[in-house]
Amino acid sequence: MKILLMGNPNVGKSALFNRLTGADVIISNYPGTTVEFSRGSIKTGGECVEIIDVPGTYTLEPTCRAEEIAVRILENEPDAIIVNVLTSINLERSLFLTMQLIEKKRPMLVVLNMWDEAAHAGISIDREMLEKMLGCPCMPTCAISGQGIKNMVEKLGDARIPEFFSTPAGRWDDIGRIIDRVQTVRHRHHTFRERLADASVYPFPGLVVAAIILLASLAAIRWIGEGLINAVLEPFFENCWKPVAMHLSTAMGGQGFVHDLIVGKLIDGQIDYGQSFGLLTTGLFVPFGAVLPYVFAFYTVLSILEDIGYLPRLAVISDVVMHRLGLHGLAIMPMLLGFGCNVPGILSTRILETRKERFIAATLTAIAVPCMSLQAMVAGLAGRHGVHGLLLVFGTLAVVWVVLGLVLRRLVKGESPEIFVEIPPYRLPDLWCLIKKIAIRIKWFLKEAIPFVLLGVFIADLLYMLGVIELTGRILSPVTTRIMGLPADAAGAIVVGFLRKDVAVGMLAPLDLTLKQLVIASVVLSMFFPCIATFSVMVKELGMKDMAKSAAIMVVSSIVVAGILNLLLPTG
Repeated sequence: MKILLMGNPNVGKSALFNRLTGADVIISNYPGTTVEFSRGSIKTGGECVEIIDVPGTYTLEPTCRAEEIAVRILENEPDAIIVNVLTSINLERSLFLTMQLIEKKRPMLVVLNMWDEAAHAGISIDREMLEKMLGCPCMPTCAISGQGIKNMVEKLGDARIPEFFSTPAGRWDDIGRIIDRVQTVRHRHHTFRERLADASVYPFPGLVVAAIILLASLAAIRWIGEGLINAVLEPFFENCWKPVAMHLSTAMGGQGFVHDLIVGKLIDGQIDYGQSFGLLTTGLFVPFGAVLPYVFAFYTVLSILEDIGYLPRLAVISDVVMHRLGLHGLAIMPMLLGFGCNVPGILSTRILETRKERFIAATLTAIAVPCMSLQAMVAGLAGRHGVHGLLLVFGTLAVVWVVLGLVLRRLVKGESPEIFVEIPPYRLPDLWCLIKKIAIRIKWFLKEAIPFVLLGVFIADLLYMLGVIELTGRILSPVTTRIMGLPADAAGAIVVGFLRKDVAVGMLAPLDLTLKQLVIASVVLSMFFPCIATFSVMVKELGMKDMAKSAAIMVVSSIVVAGILNLLLPTG
């Protein structure tokens, strides 16, 4: 038996999928696309049942890429049973897809999810009458609490082709006839949670709520990420892994091409995870010691905001601004994730529907969204000159983000569709579902991103040892001195930013730069080229052709902005 979970976005379909399946879930892109879907399995009646979480869709007449994939999965699985997930708090809208699925003459079972929330909202549904009118089983559930899940699983074998009588009048008339017979709405006063939900989608006080939530989220991400690094991962790499790597270094003679490739160069006779650049030292520390903690923190905060029901509201609030940059409101998520680490920021561009949106979002994130480690290093250097220095750096990046977005919106071909997102009510997340979701996402990150990061570090290590990076620094020296107004030694630091941006900023410290030079160097390091981890993931997500275009934009824009700053900023 094979089950297709189908329904509108934000009806709790994925929460139901997580309830039914374990953490051992396969998440993959539909062939030829970046649209993701999940597969899992359950055992019922001694039989293994495969479950496919079909991308959310409002209609079988596609209006976007995700809906196209939903229709293709339905067509490519002719023997599968359809489990149509509806939201009990907005039955009328959910039934439109149900009407289209009924016309397919496929065995079907209807799930009335969010049954408890409908009761709280004063909505009552005559389940037996609905079942009689649709001609197939209708089961009430609450995916968050697990209510009704067991009964739903037991009823899978009762799924049947609906025997629905449709008038010639059309689908919406049929839906109206059903609603009149099965749904009753009682008057009730709004709760505080409902008033807050309404307030958070209007410009005021929605923008205030958004600012508070985003600042709290970034603070939580930094606290969790840095806490894991300082308390767990750095001690592990320093006290446990470094002795092993040093023994290996001694066994390999402490130097040589193979030694430097595997262990890395010894700095003052010791391994330095920031500068050794060996596959088993820096190559492991970057993805596991520096990136993974923030990825875990991001996915934890992201999953909480997602399960609470805030993300669609954030998308609506930010849609006006994002649309002017060739994106829509959901693109705010890659930007926010990028402030902690650009890697999950780039990965999250998959939620965007078109190639144009993914390209613009990934490029803007890599250029104008400094990661947490880069922010810390810039604060340490430019911050010595007071808030003035920090405002110049981050203010410049903000202006670049806006101006470059406006330019790319016009230059990059393709569509930027209007935002069309269902706004669910606020709800408390279920702890077990939350843990499972985070575990699935971390597992996916380890599988999808880590191999590319390791490959990128390996290639960068080769370039470093072969002198290519040093040669590039010398070639760029005239640009850094004449256009950017930086000392010749700064060229090496800018190129090393390809390996580790925080290390590159640290290399600027001994150069005794003026505030003007520090601002220019910091801006260039953020814009010039992504770190190797981000670069590797961008190649995977965009492909080599679009990555080459993005890289060209980075190089040209960073040189132009540096030249403008060199002309405008006062010396000193």
